[in-house]
Amino acid sequence: MKIKALLAATALAAAVMLPAQAQTLRWAAQNDILTMDPHSQNHATTNAILMHAYEGLTRYNATYQVEPALATKWTFISPTQVRFDLRKGVKFHDGTPFTADDVVFSFGRIKQPQGTMQIYVTGISEIRKIDDHTIDVILGAPNPLLLRNIIDFRIMSKAWAEKNGTANVQDYKAKEENFASRNVMGSGAYKITGWQPEQRITMTINPDWWDKHQGNVREVVYTPIKSDPTRVAALLSGDVDMLTDLPTQDVARLRTDSKIKIVDGPEVRTIFLAPDIGSPELKYSNVKGKNPFADKRVRQALSMAIDRDAIRRNIMRGLSIPAGIMVAPGVNGHAPDFDTPVKADAEAAKKLLAEAGYPDGFEFRLNCPNNRYVNDEEICQAILAMWARIGVRVQLSAENMATFIQKVQNFDTSMYLLGWGVATYDAQYAVQSLARTRTSGADGNFNFSKVSDPVVDRLTDAMKTEIDTAKRNAMIKESLQRIKDEVLLIPIHHQMRPWAMKAGVTTVHRSDDRPEARFTSIR
Repeated sequence: MKIKALLAATALAAAVMLPAQAQTLRWAAQNDILTMDPHSQNHATTNAILMHAYEGLTRYNATYQVEPALATKWTFISPTQVRFDLRKGVKFHDGTPFTADDVVFSFGRIKQPQGTMQIYVTGISEIRKIDDHTIDVILGAPNPLLLRNIIDFRIMSKAWAEKNGTANVQDYKAKEENFASRNVMGSGAYKITGWQPEQRITMTINPDWWDKHQGNVREVVYTPIKSDPTRVAALLSGDVDMLTDLPTQDVARLRTDSKIKIVDGPEVRTIFLAPDIGSPELKYSNVKGKNPFADKRVRQALSMAIDRDAIRRNIMRGLSIPAGIMVAPGVNGHAPDFDTPVKADAEAAKKLLAEAGYPDGFEFRLNCPNNRYVNDEEICQAILAMWARIGVRVQLSAENMATFIQKVQNFDTSMYLLGWGVATYDAQYAVQSLARTRTSGADGNFNFSKVSDPVVDRLTDAMKTEIDTAKRNAMIKESLQRIKDEVLLIPIHHQMRPWAMKAGVTTVHRSDDRPEARFTSIR
C-alpha cells in the first residue's frame, strides 16, 4: 500500500508541475496579420497565425507530407468523387461539435468572390453531406493536388458564424469589418484570445484539442515589429524568444552570439514585379492613351535593367537566389537549368526601349510594401536606381502591407512588388493564381496585373486535371517558360529565410515560413 501511495503521490506531483513547465512563446516578425477571417485574405502571415486555431481536413506533418486532420481518411470512389470520413468527437473552441454541416458551410463561404482564398478549393464542384461525419467531395475533373490544396481550406463553425451575422466573407479591399474579421472560432491546437492591430496577438493552448502537442508551448504572444534594429534588440534583450524576420545585415553577427541560435533554411517564396499588362492606359504614367507595359520589349527592358546579383550581394547579403522563373527550389516544377535570370545590361535595355518607341523613357508608379518581405522597400529603391540608368523615371509608393494590398486588389497600381510563397509545393499554385486569366473563381484570383495569355491559360487548365506525372510536369515547365519568355511577370529572387531564437528554443523550420507552436519547446 505504501508503494501504491508513493506512486500516486508522484503522479500527482508530476501533474501539478505540468503547468509550470509549459511555456509562453514570444514570437516577433515584421508585419501584422490582415484579418482574422480565414476565408478572406491569402496572406502568408495571416495564414500562419490563423492555422493555429482553424484547421483543414488535411495538414502537413513536420516533413510536408499530407496527413489526416479533421478528416481521418479519404477514399476515391471514382476519379471525381472522394469520400472523407470526418473526425468524431472534435469540438470548436466554444464547445459546439464539429460536423459535416460545418464543412459544407465553409465551402460555400470560401468560394465567395470578395475573398482571395478560392485557390484552395480549386476544382471542387460540390461538397455533399452523407451524414454528420461523412462528406463526398465532387470534382469537376480529376485533381492531382486535391489533398494539398485543401490544407488551407479552413473549417469555421457554421452555428457561430450564423449566430454572429458573419456567414459572408469580409470584403477586405473595401475596408469592410465583420465579426469574423476580429474574432475566431476554430477547432485547432490554440485559441486566439486577442488581437490589437500592429501591437500583439495572443493565443492560449486548447486543452480539449483532439491531437497531442509535440512541444511545451502553452501560450503564444506574437508581436509585429517593423523596425529591423528594434526587432533584433528585442531578441537580444530577452523581450522575445524567436524572430522569423531576421534582418540580413544581422545574421553573421548573431551567429557568433552563444545565447542565440540561428535555424537556416530556404523559403519557397519568389519576390517579383507585376506590371499592369492589360489596361488600355497605364495609371500614374505620363504616357497617355496607351500602355507601355503591353509591349513585350518594354517589359524585357525593365527586367534586363535589374542587376539581381547586386541585389543579392549588397541588399540581401547573400541570402537570396537570383530568379529567372516564378517558383523557388523545393517546389514541384522548379528546375535549375531554366531558373536563370536575364543578365543585367543597361545598354541593351535602352535599345529595347527605343525600339518600343520610348527612347527617352517614361514615368510610372511602383507600389511596394515596406514591412512584409526581407528588405522589400530597399529592393524597390535599388530597382528604381537601376531603371533610372535607362531613362525610366519611377515614383515609389512604399507603405504598410495592410494598405498596400488593398490598392493592389483594387487594381490601383501601375506596377507592384509582391512575394509569392507556394503553399502546395507545386507550381500550379503560382501559375494558376498569378498568370492565368482572371475569372470569378480560383483562376487568376491573385492576378491583379491583368495578365492574359492563351498559352498559359491552356497549359494551366490542362495541368489542373492531368494525373500522368510526367505529362503534367512537362505542362508546368512549358507554362513557366512561357511566363519567362513573354516577361508576363518579372521575378527578382527566391528568398532565403533564417530564423533566430534563444538557445533554449527548439522548433521545426518551415520553408513555407509558417512556424507552428505545436512543434515548439522552450527550456
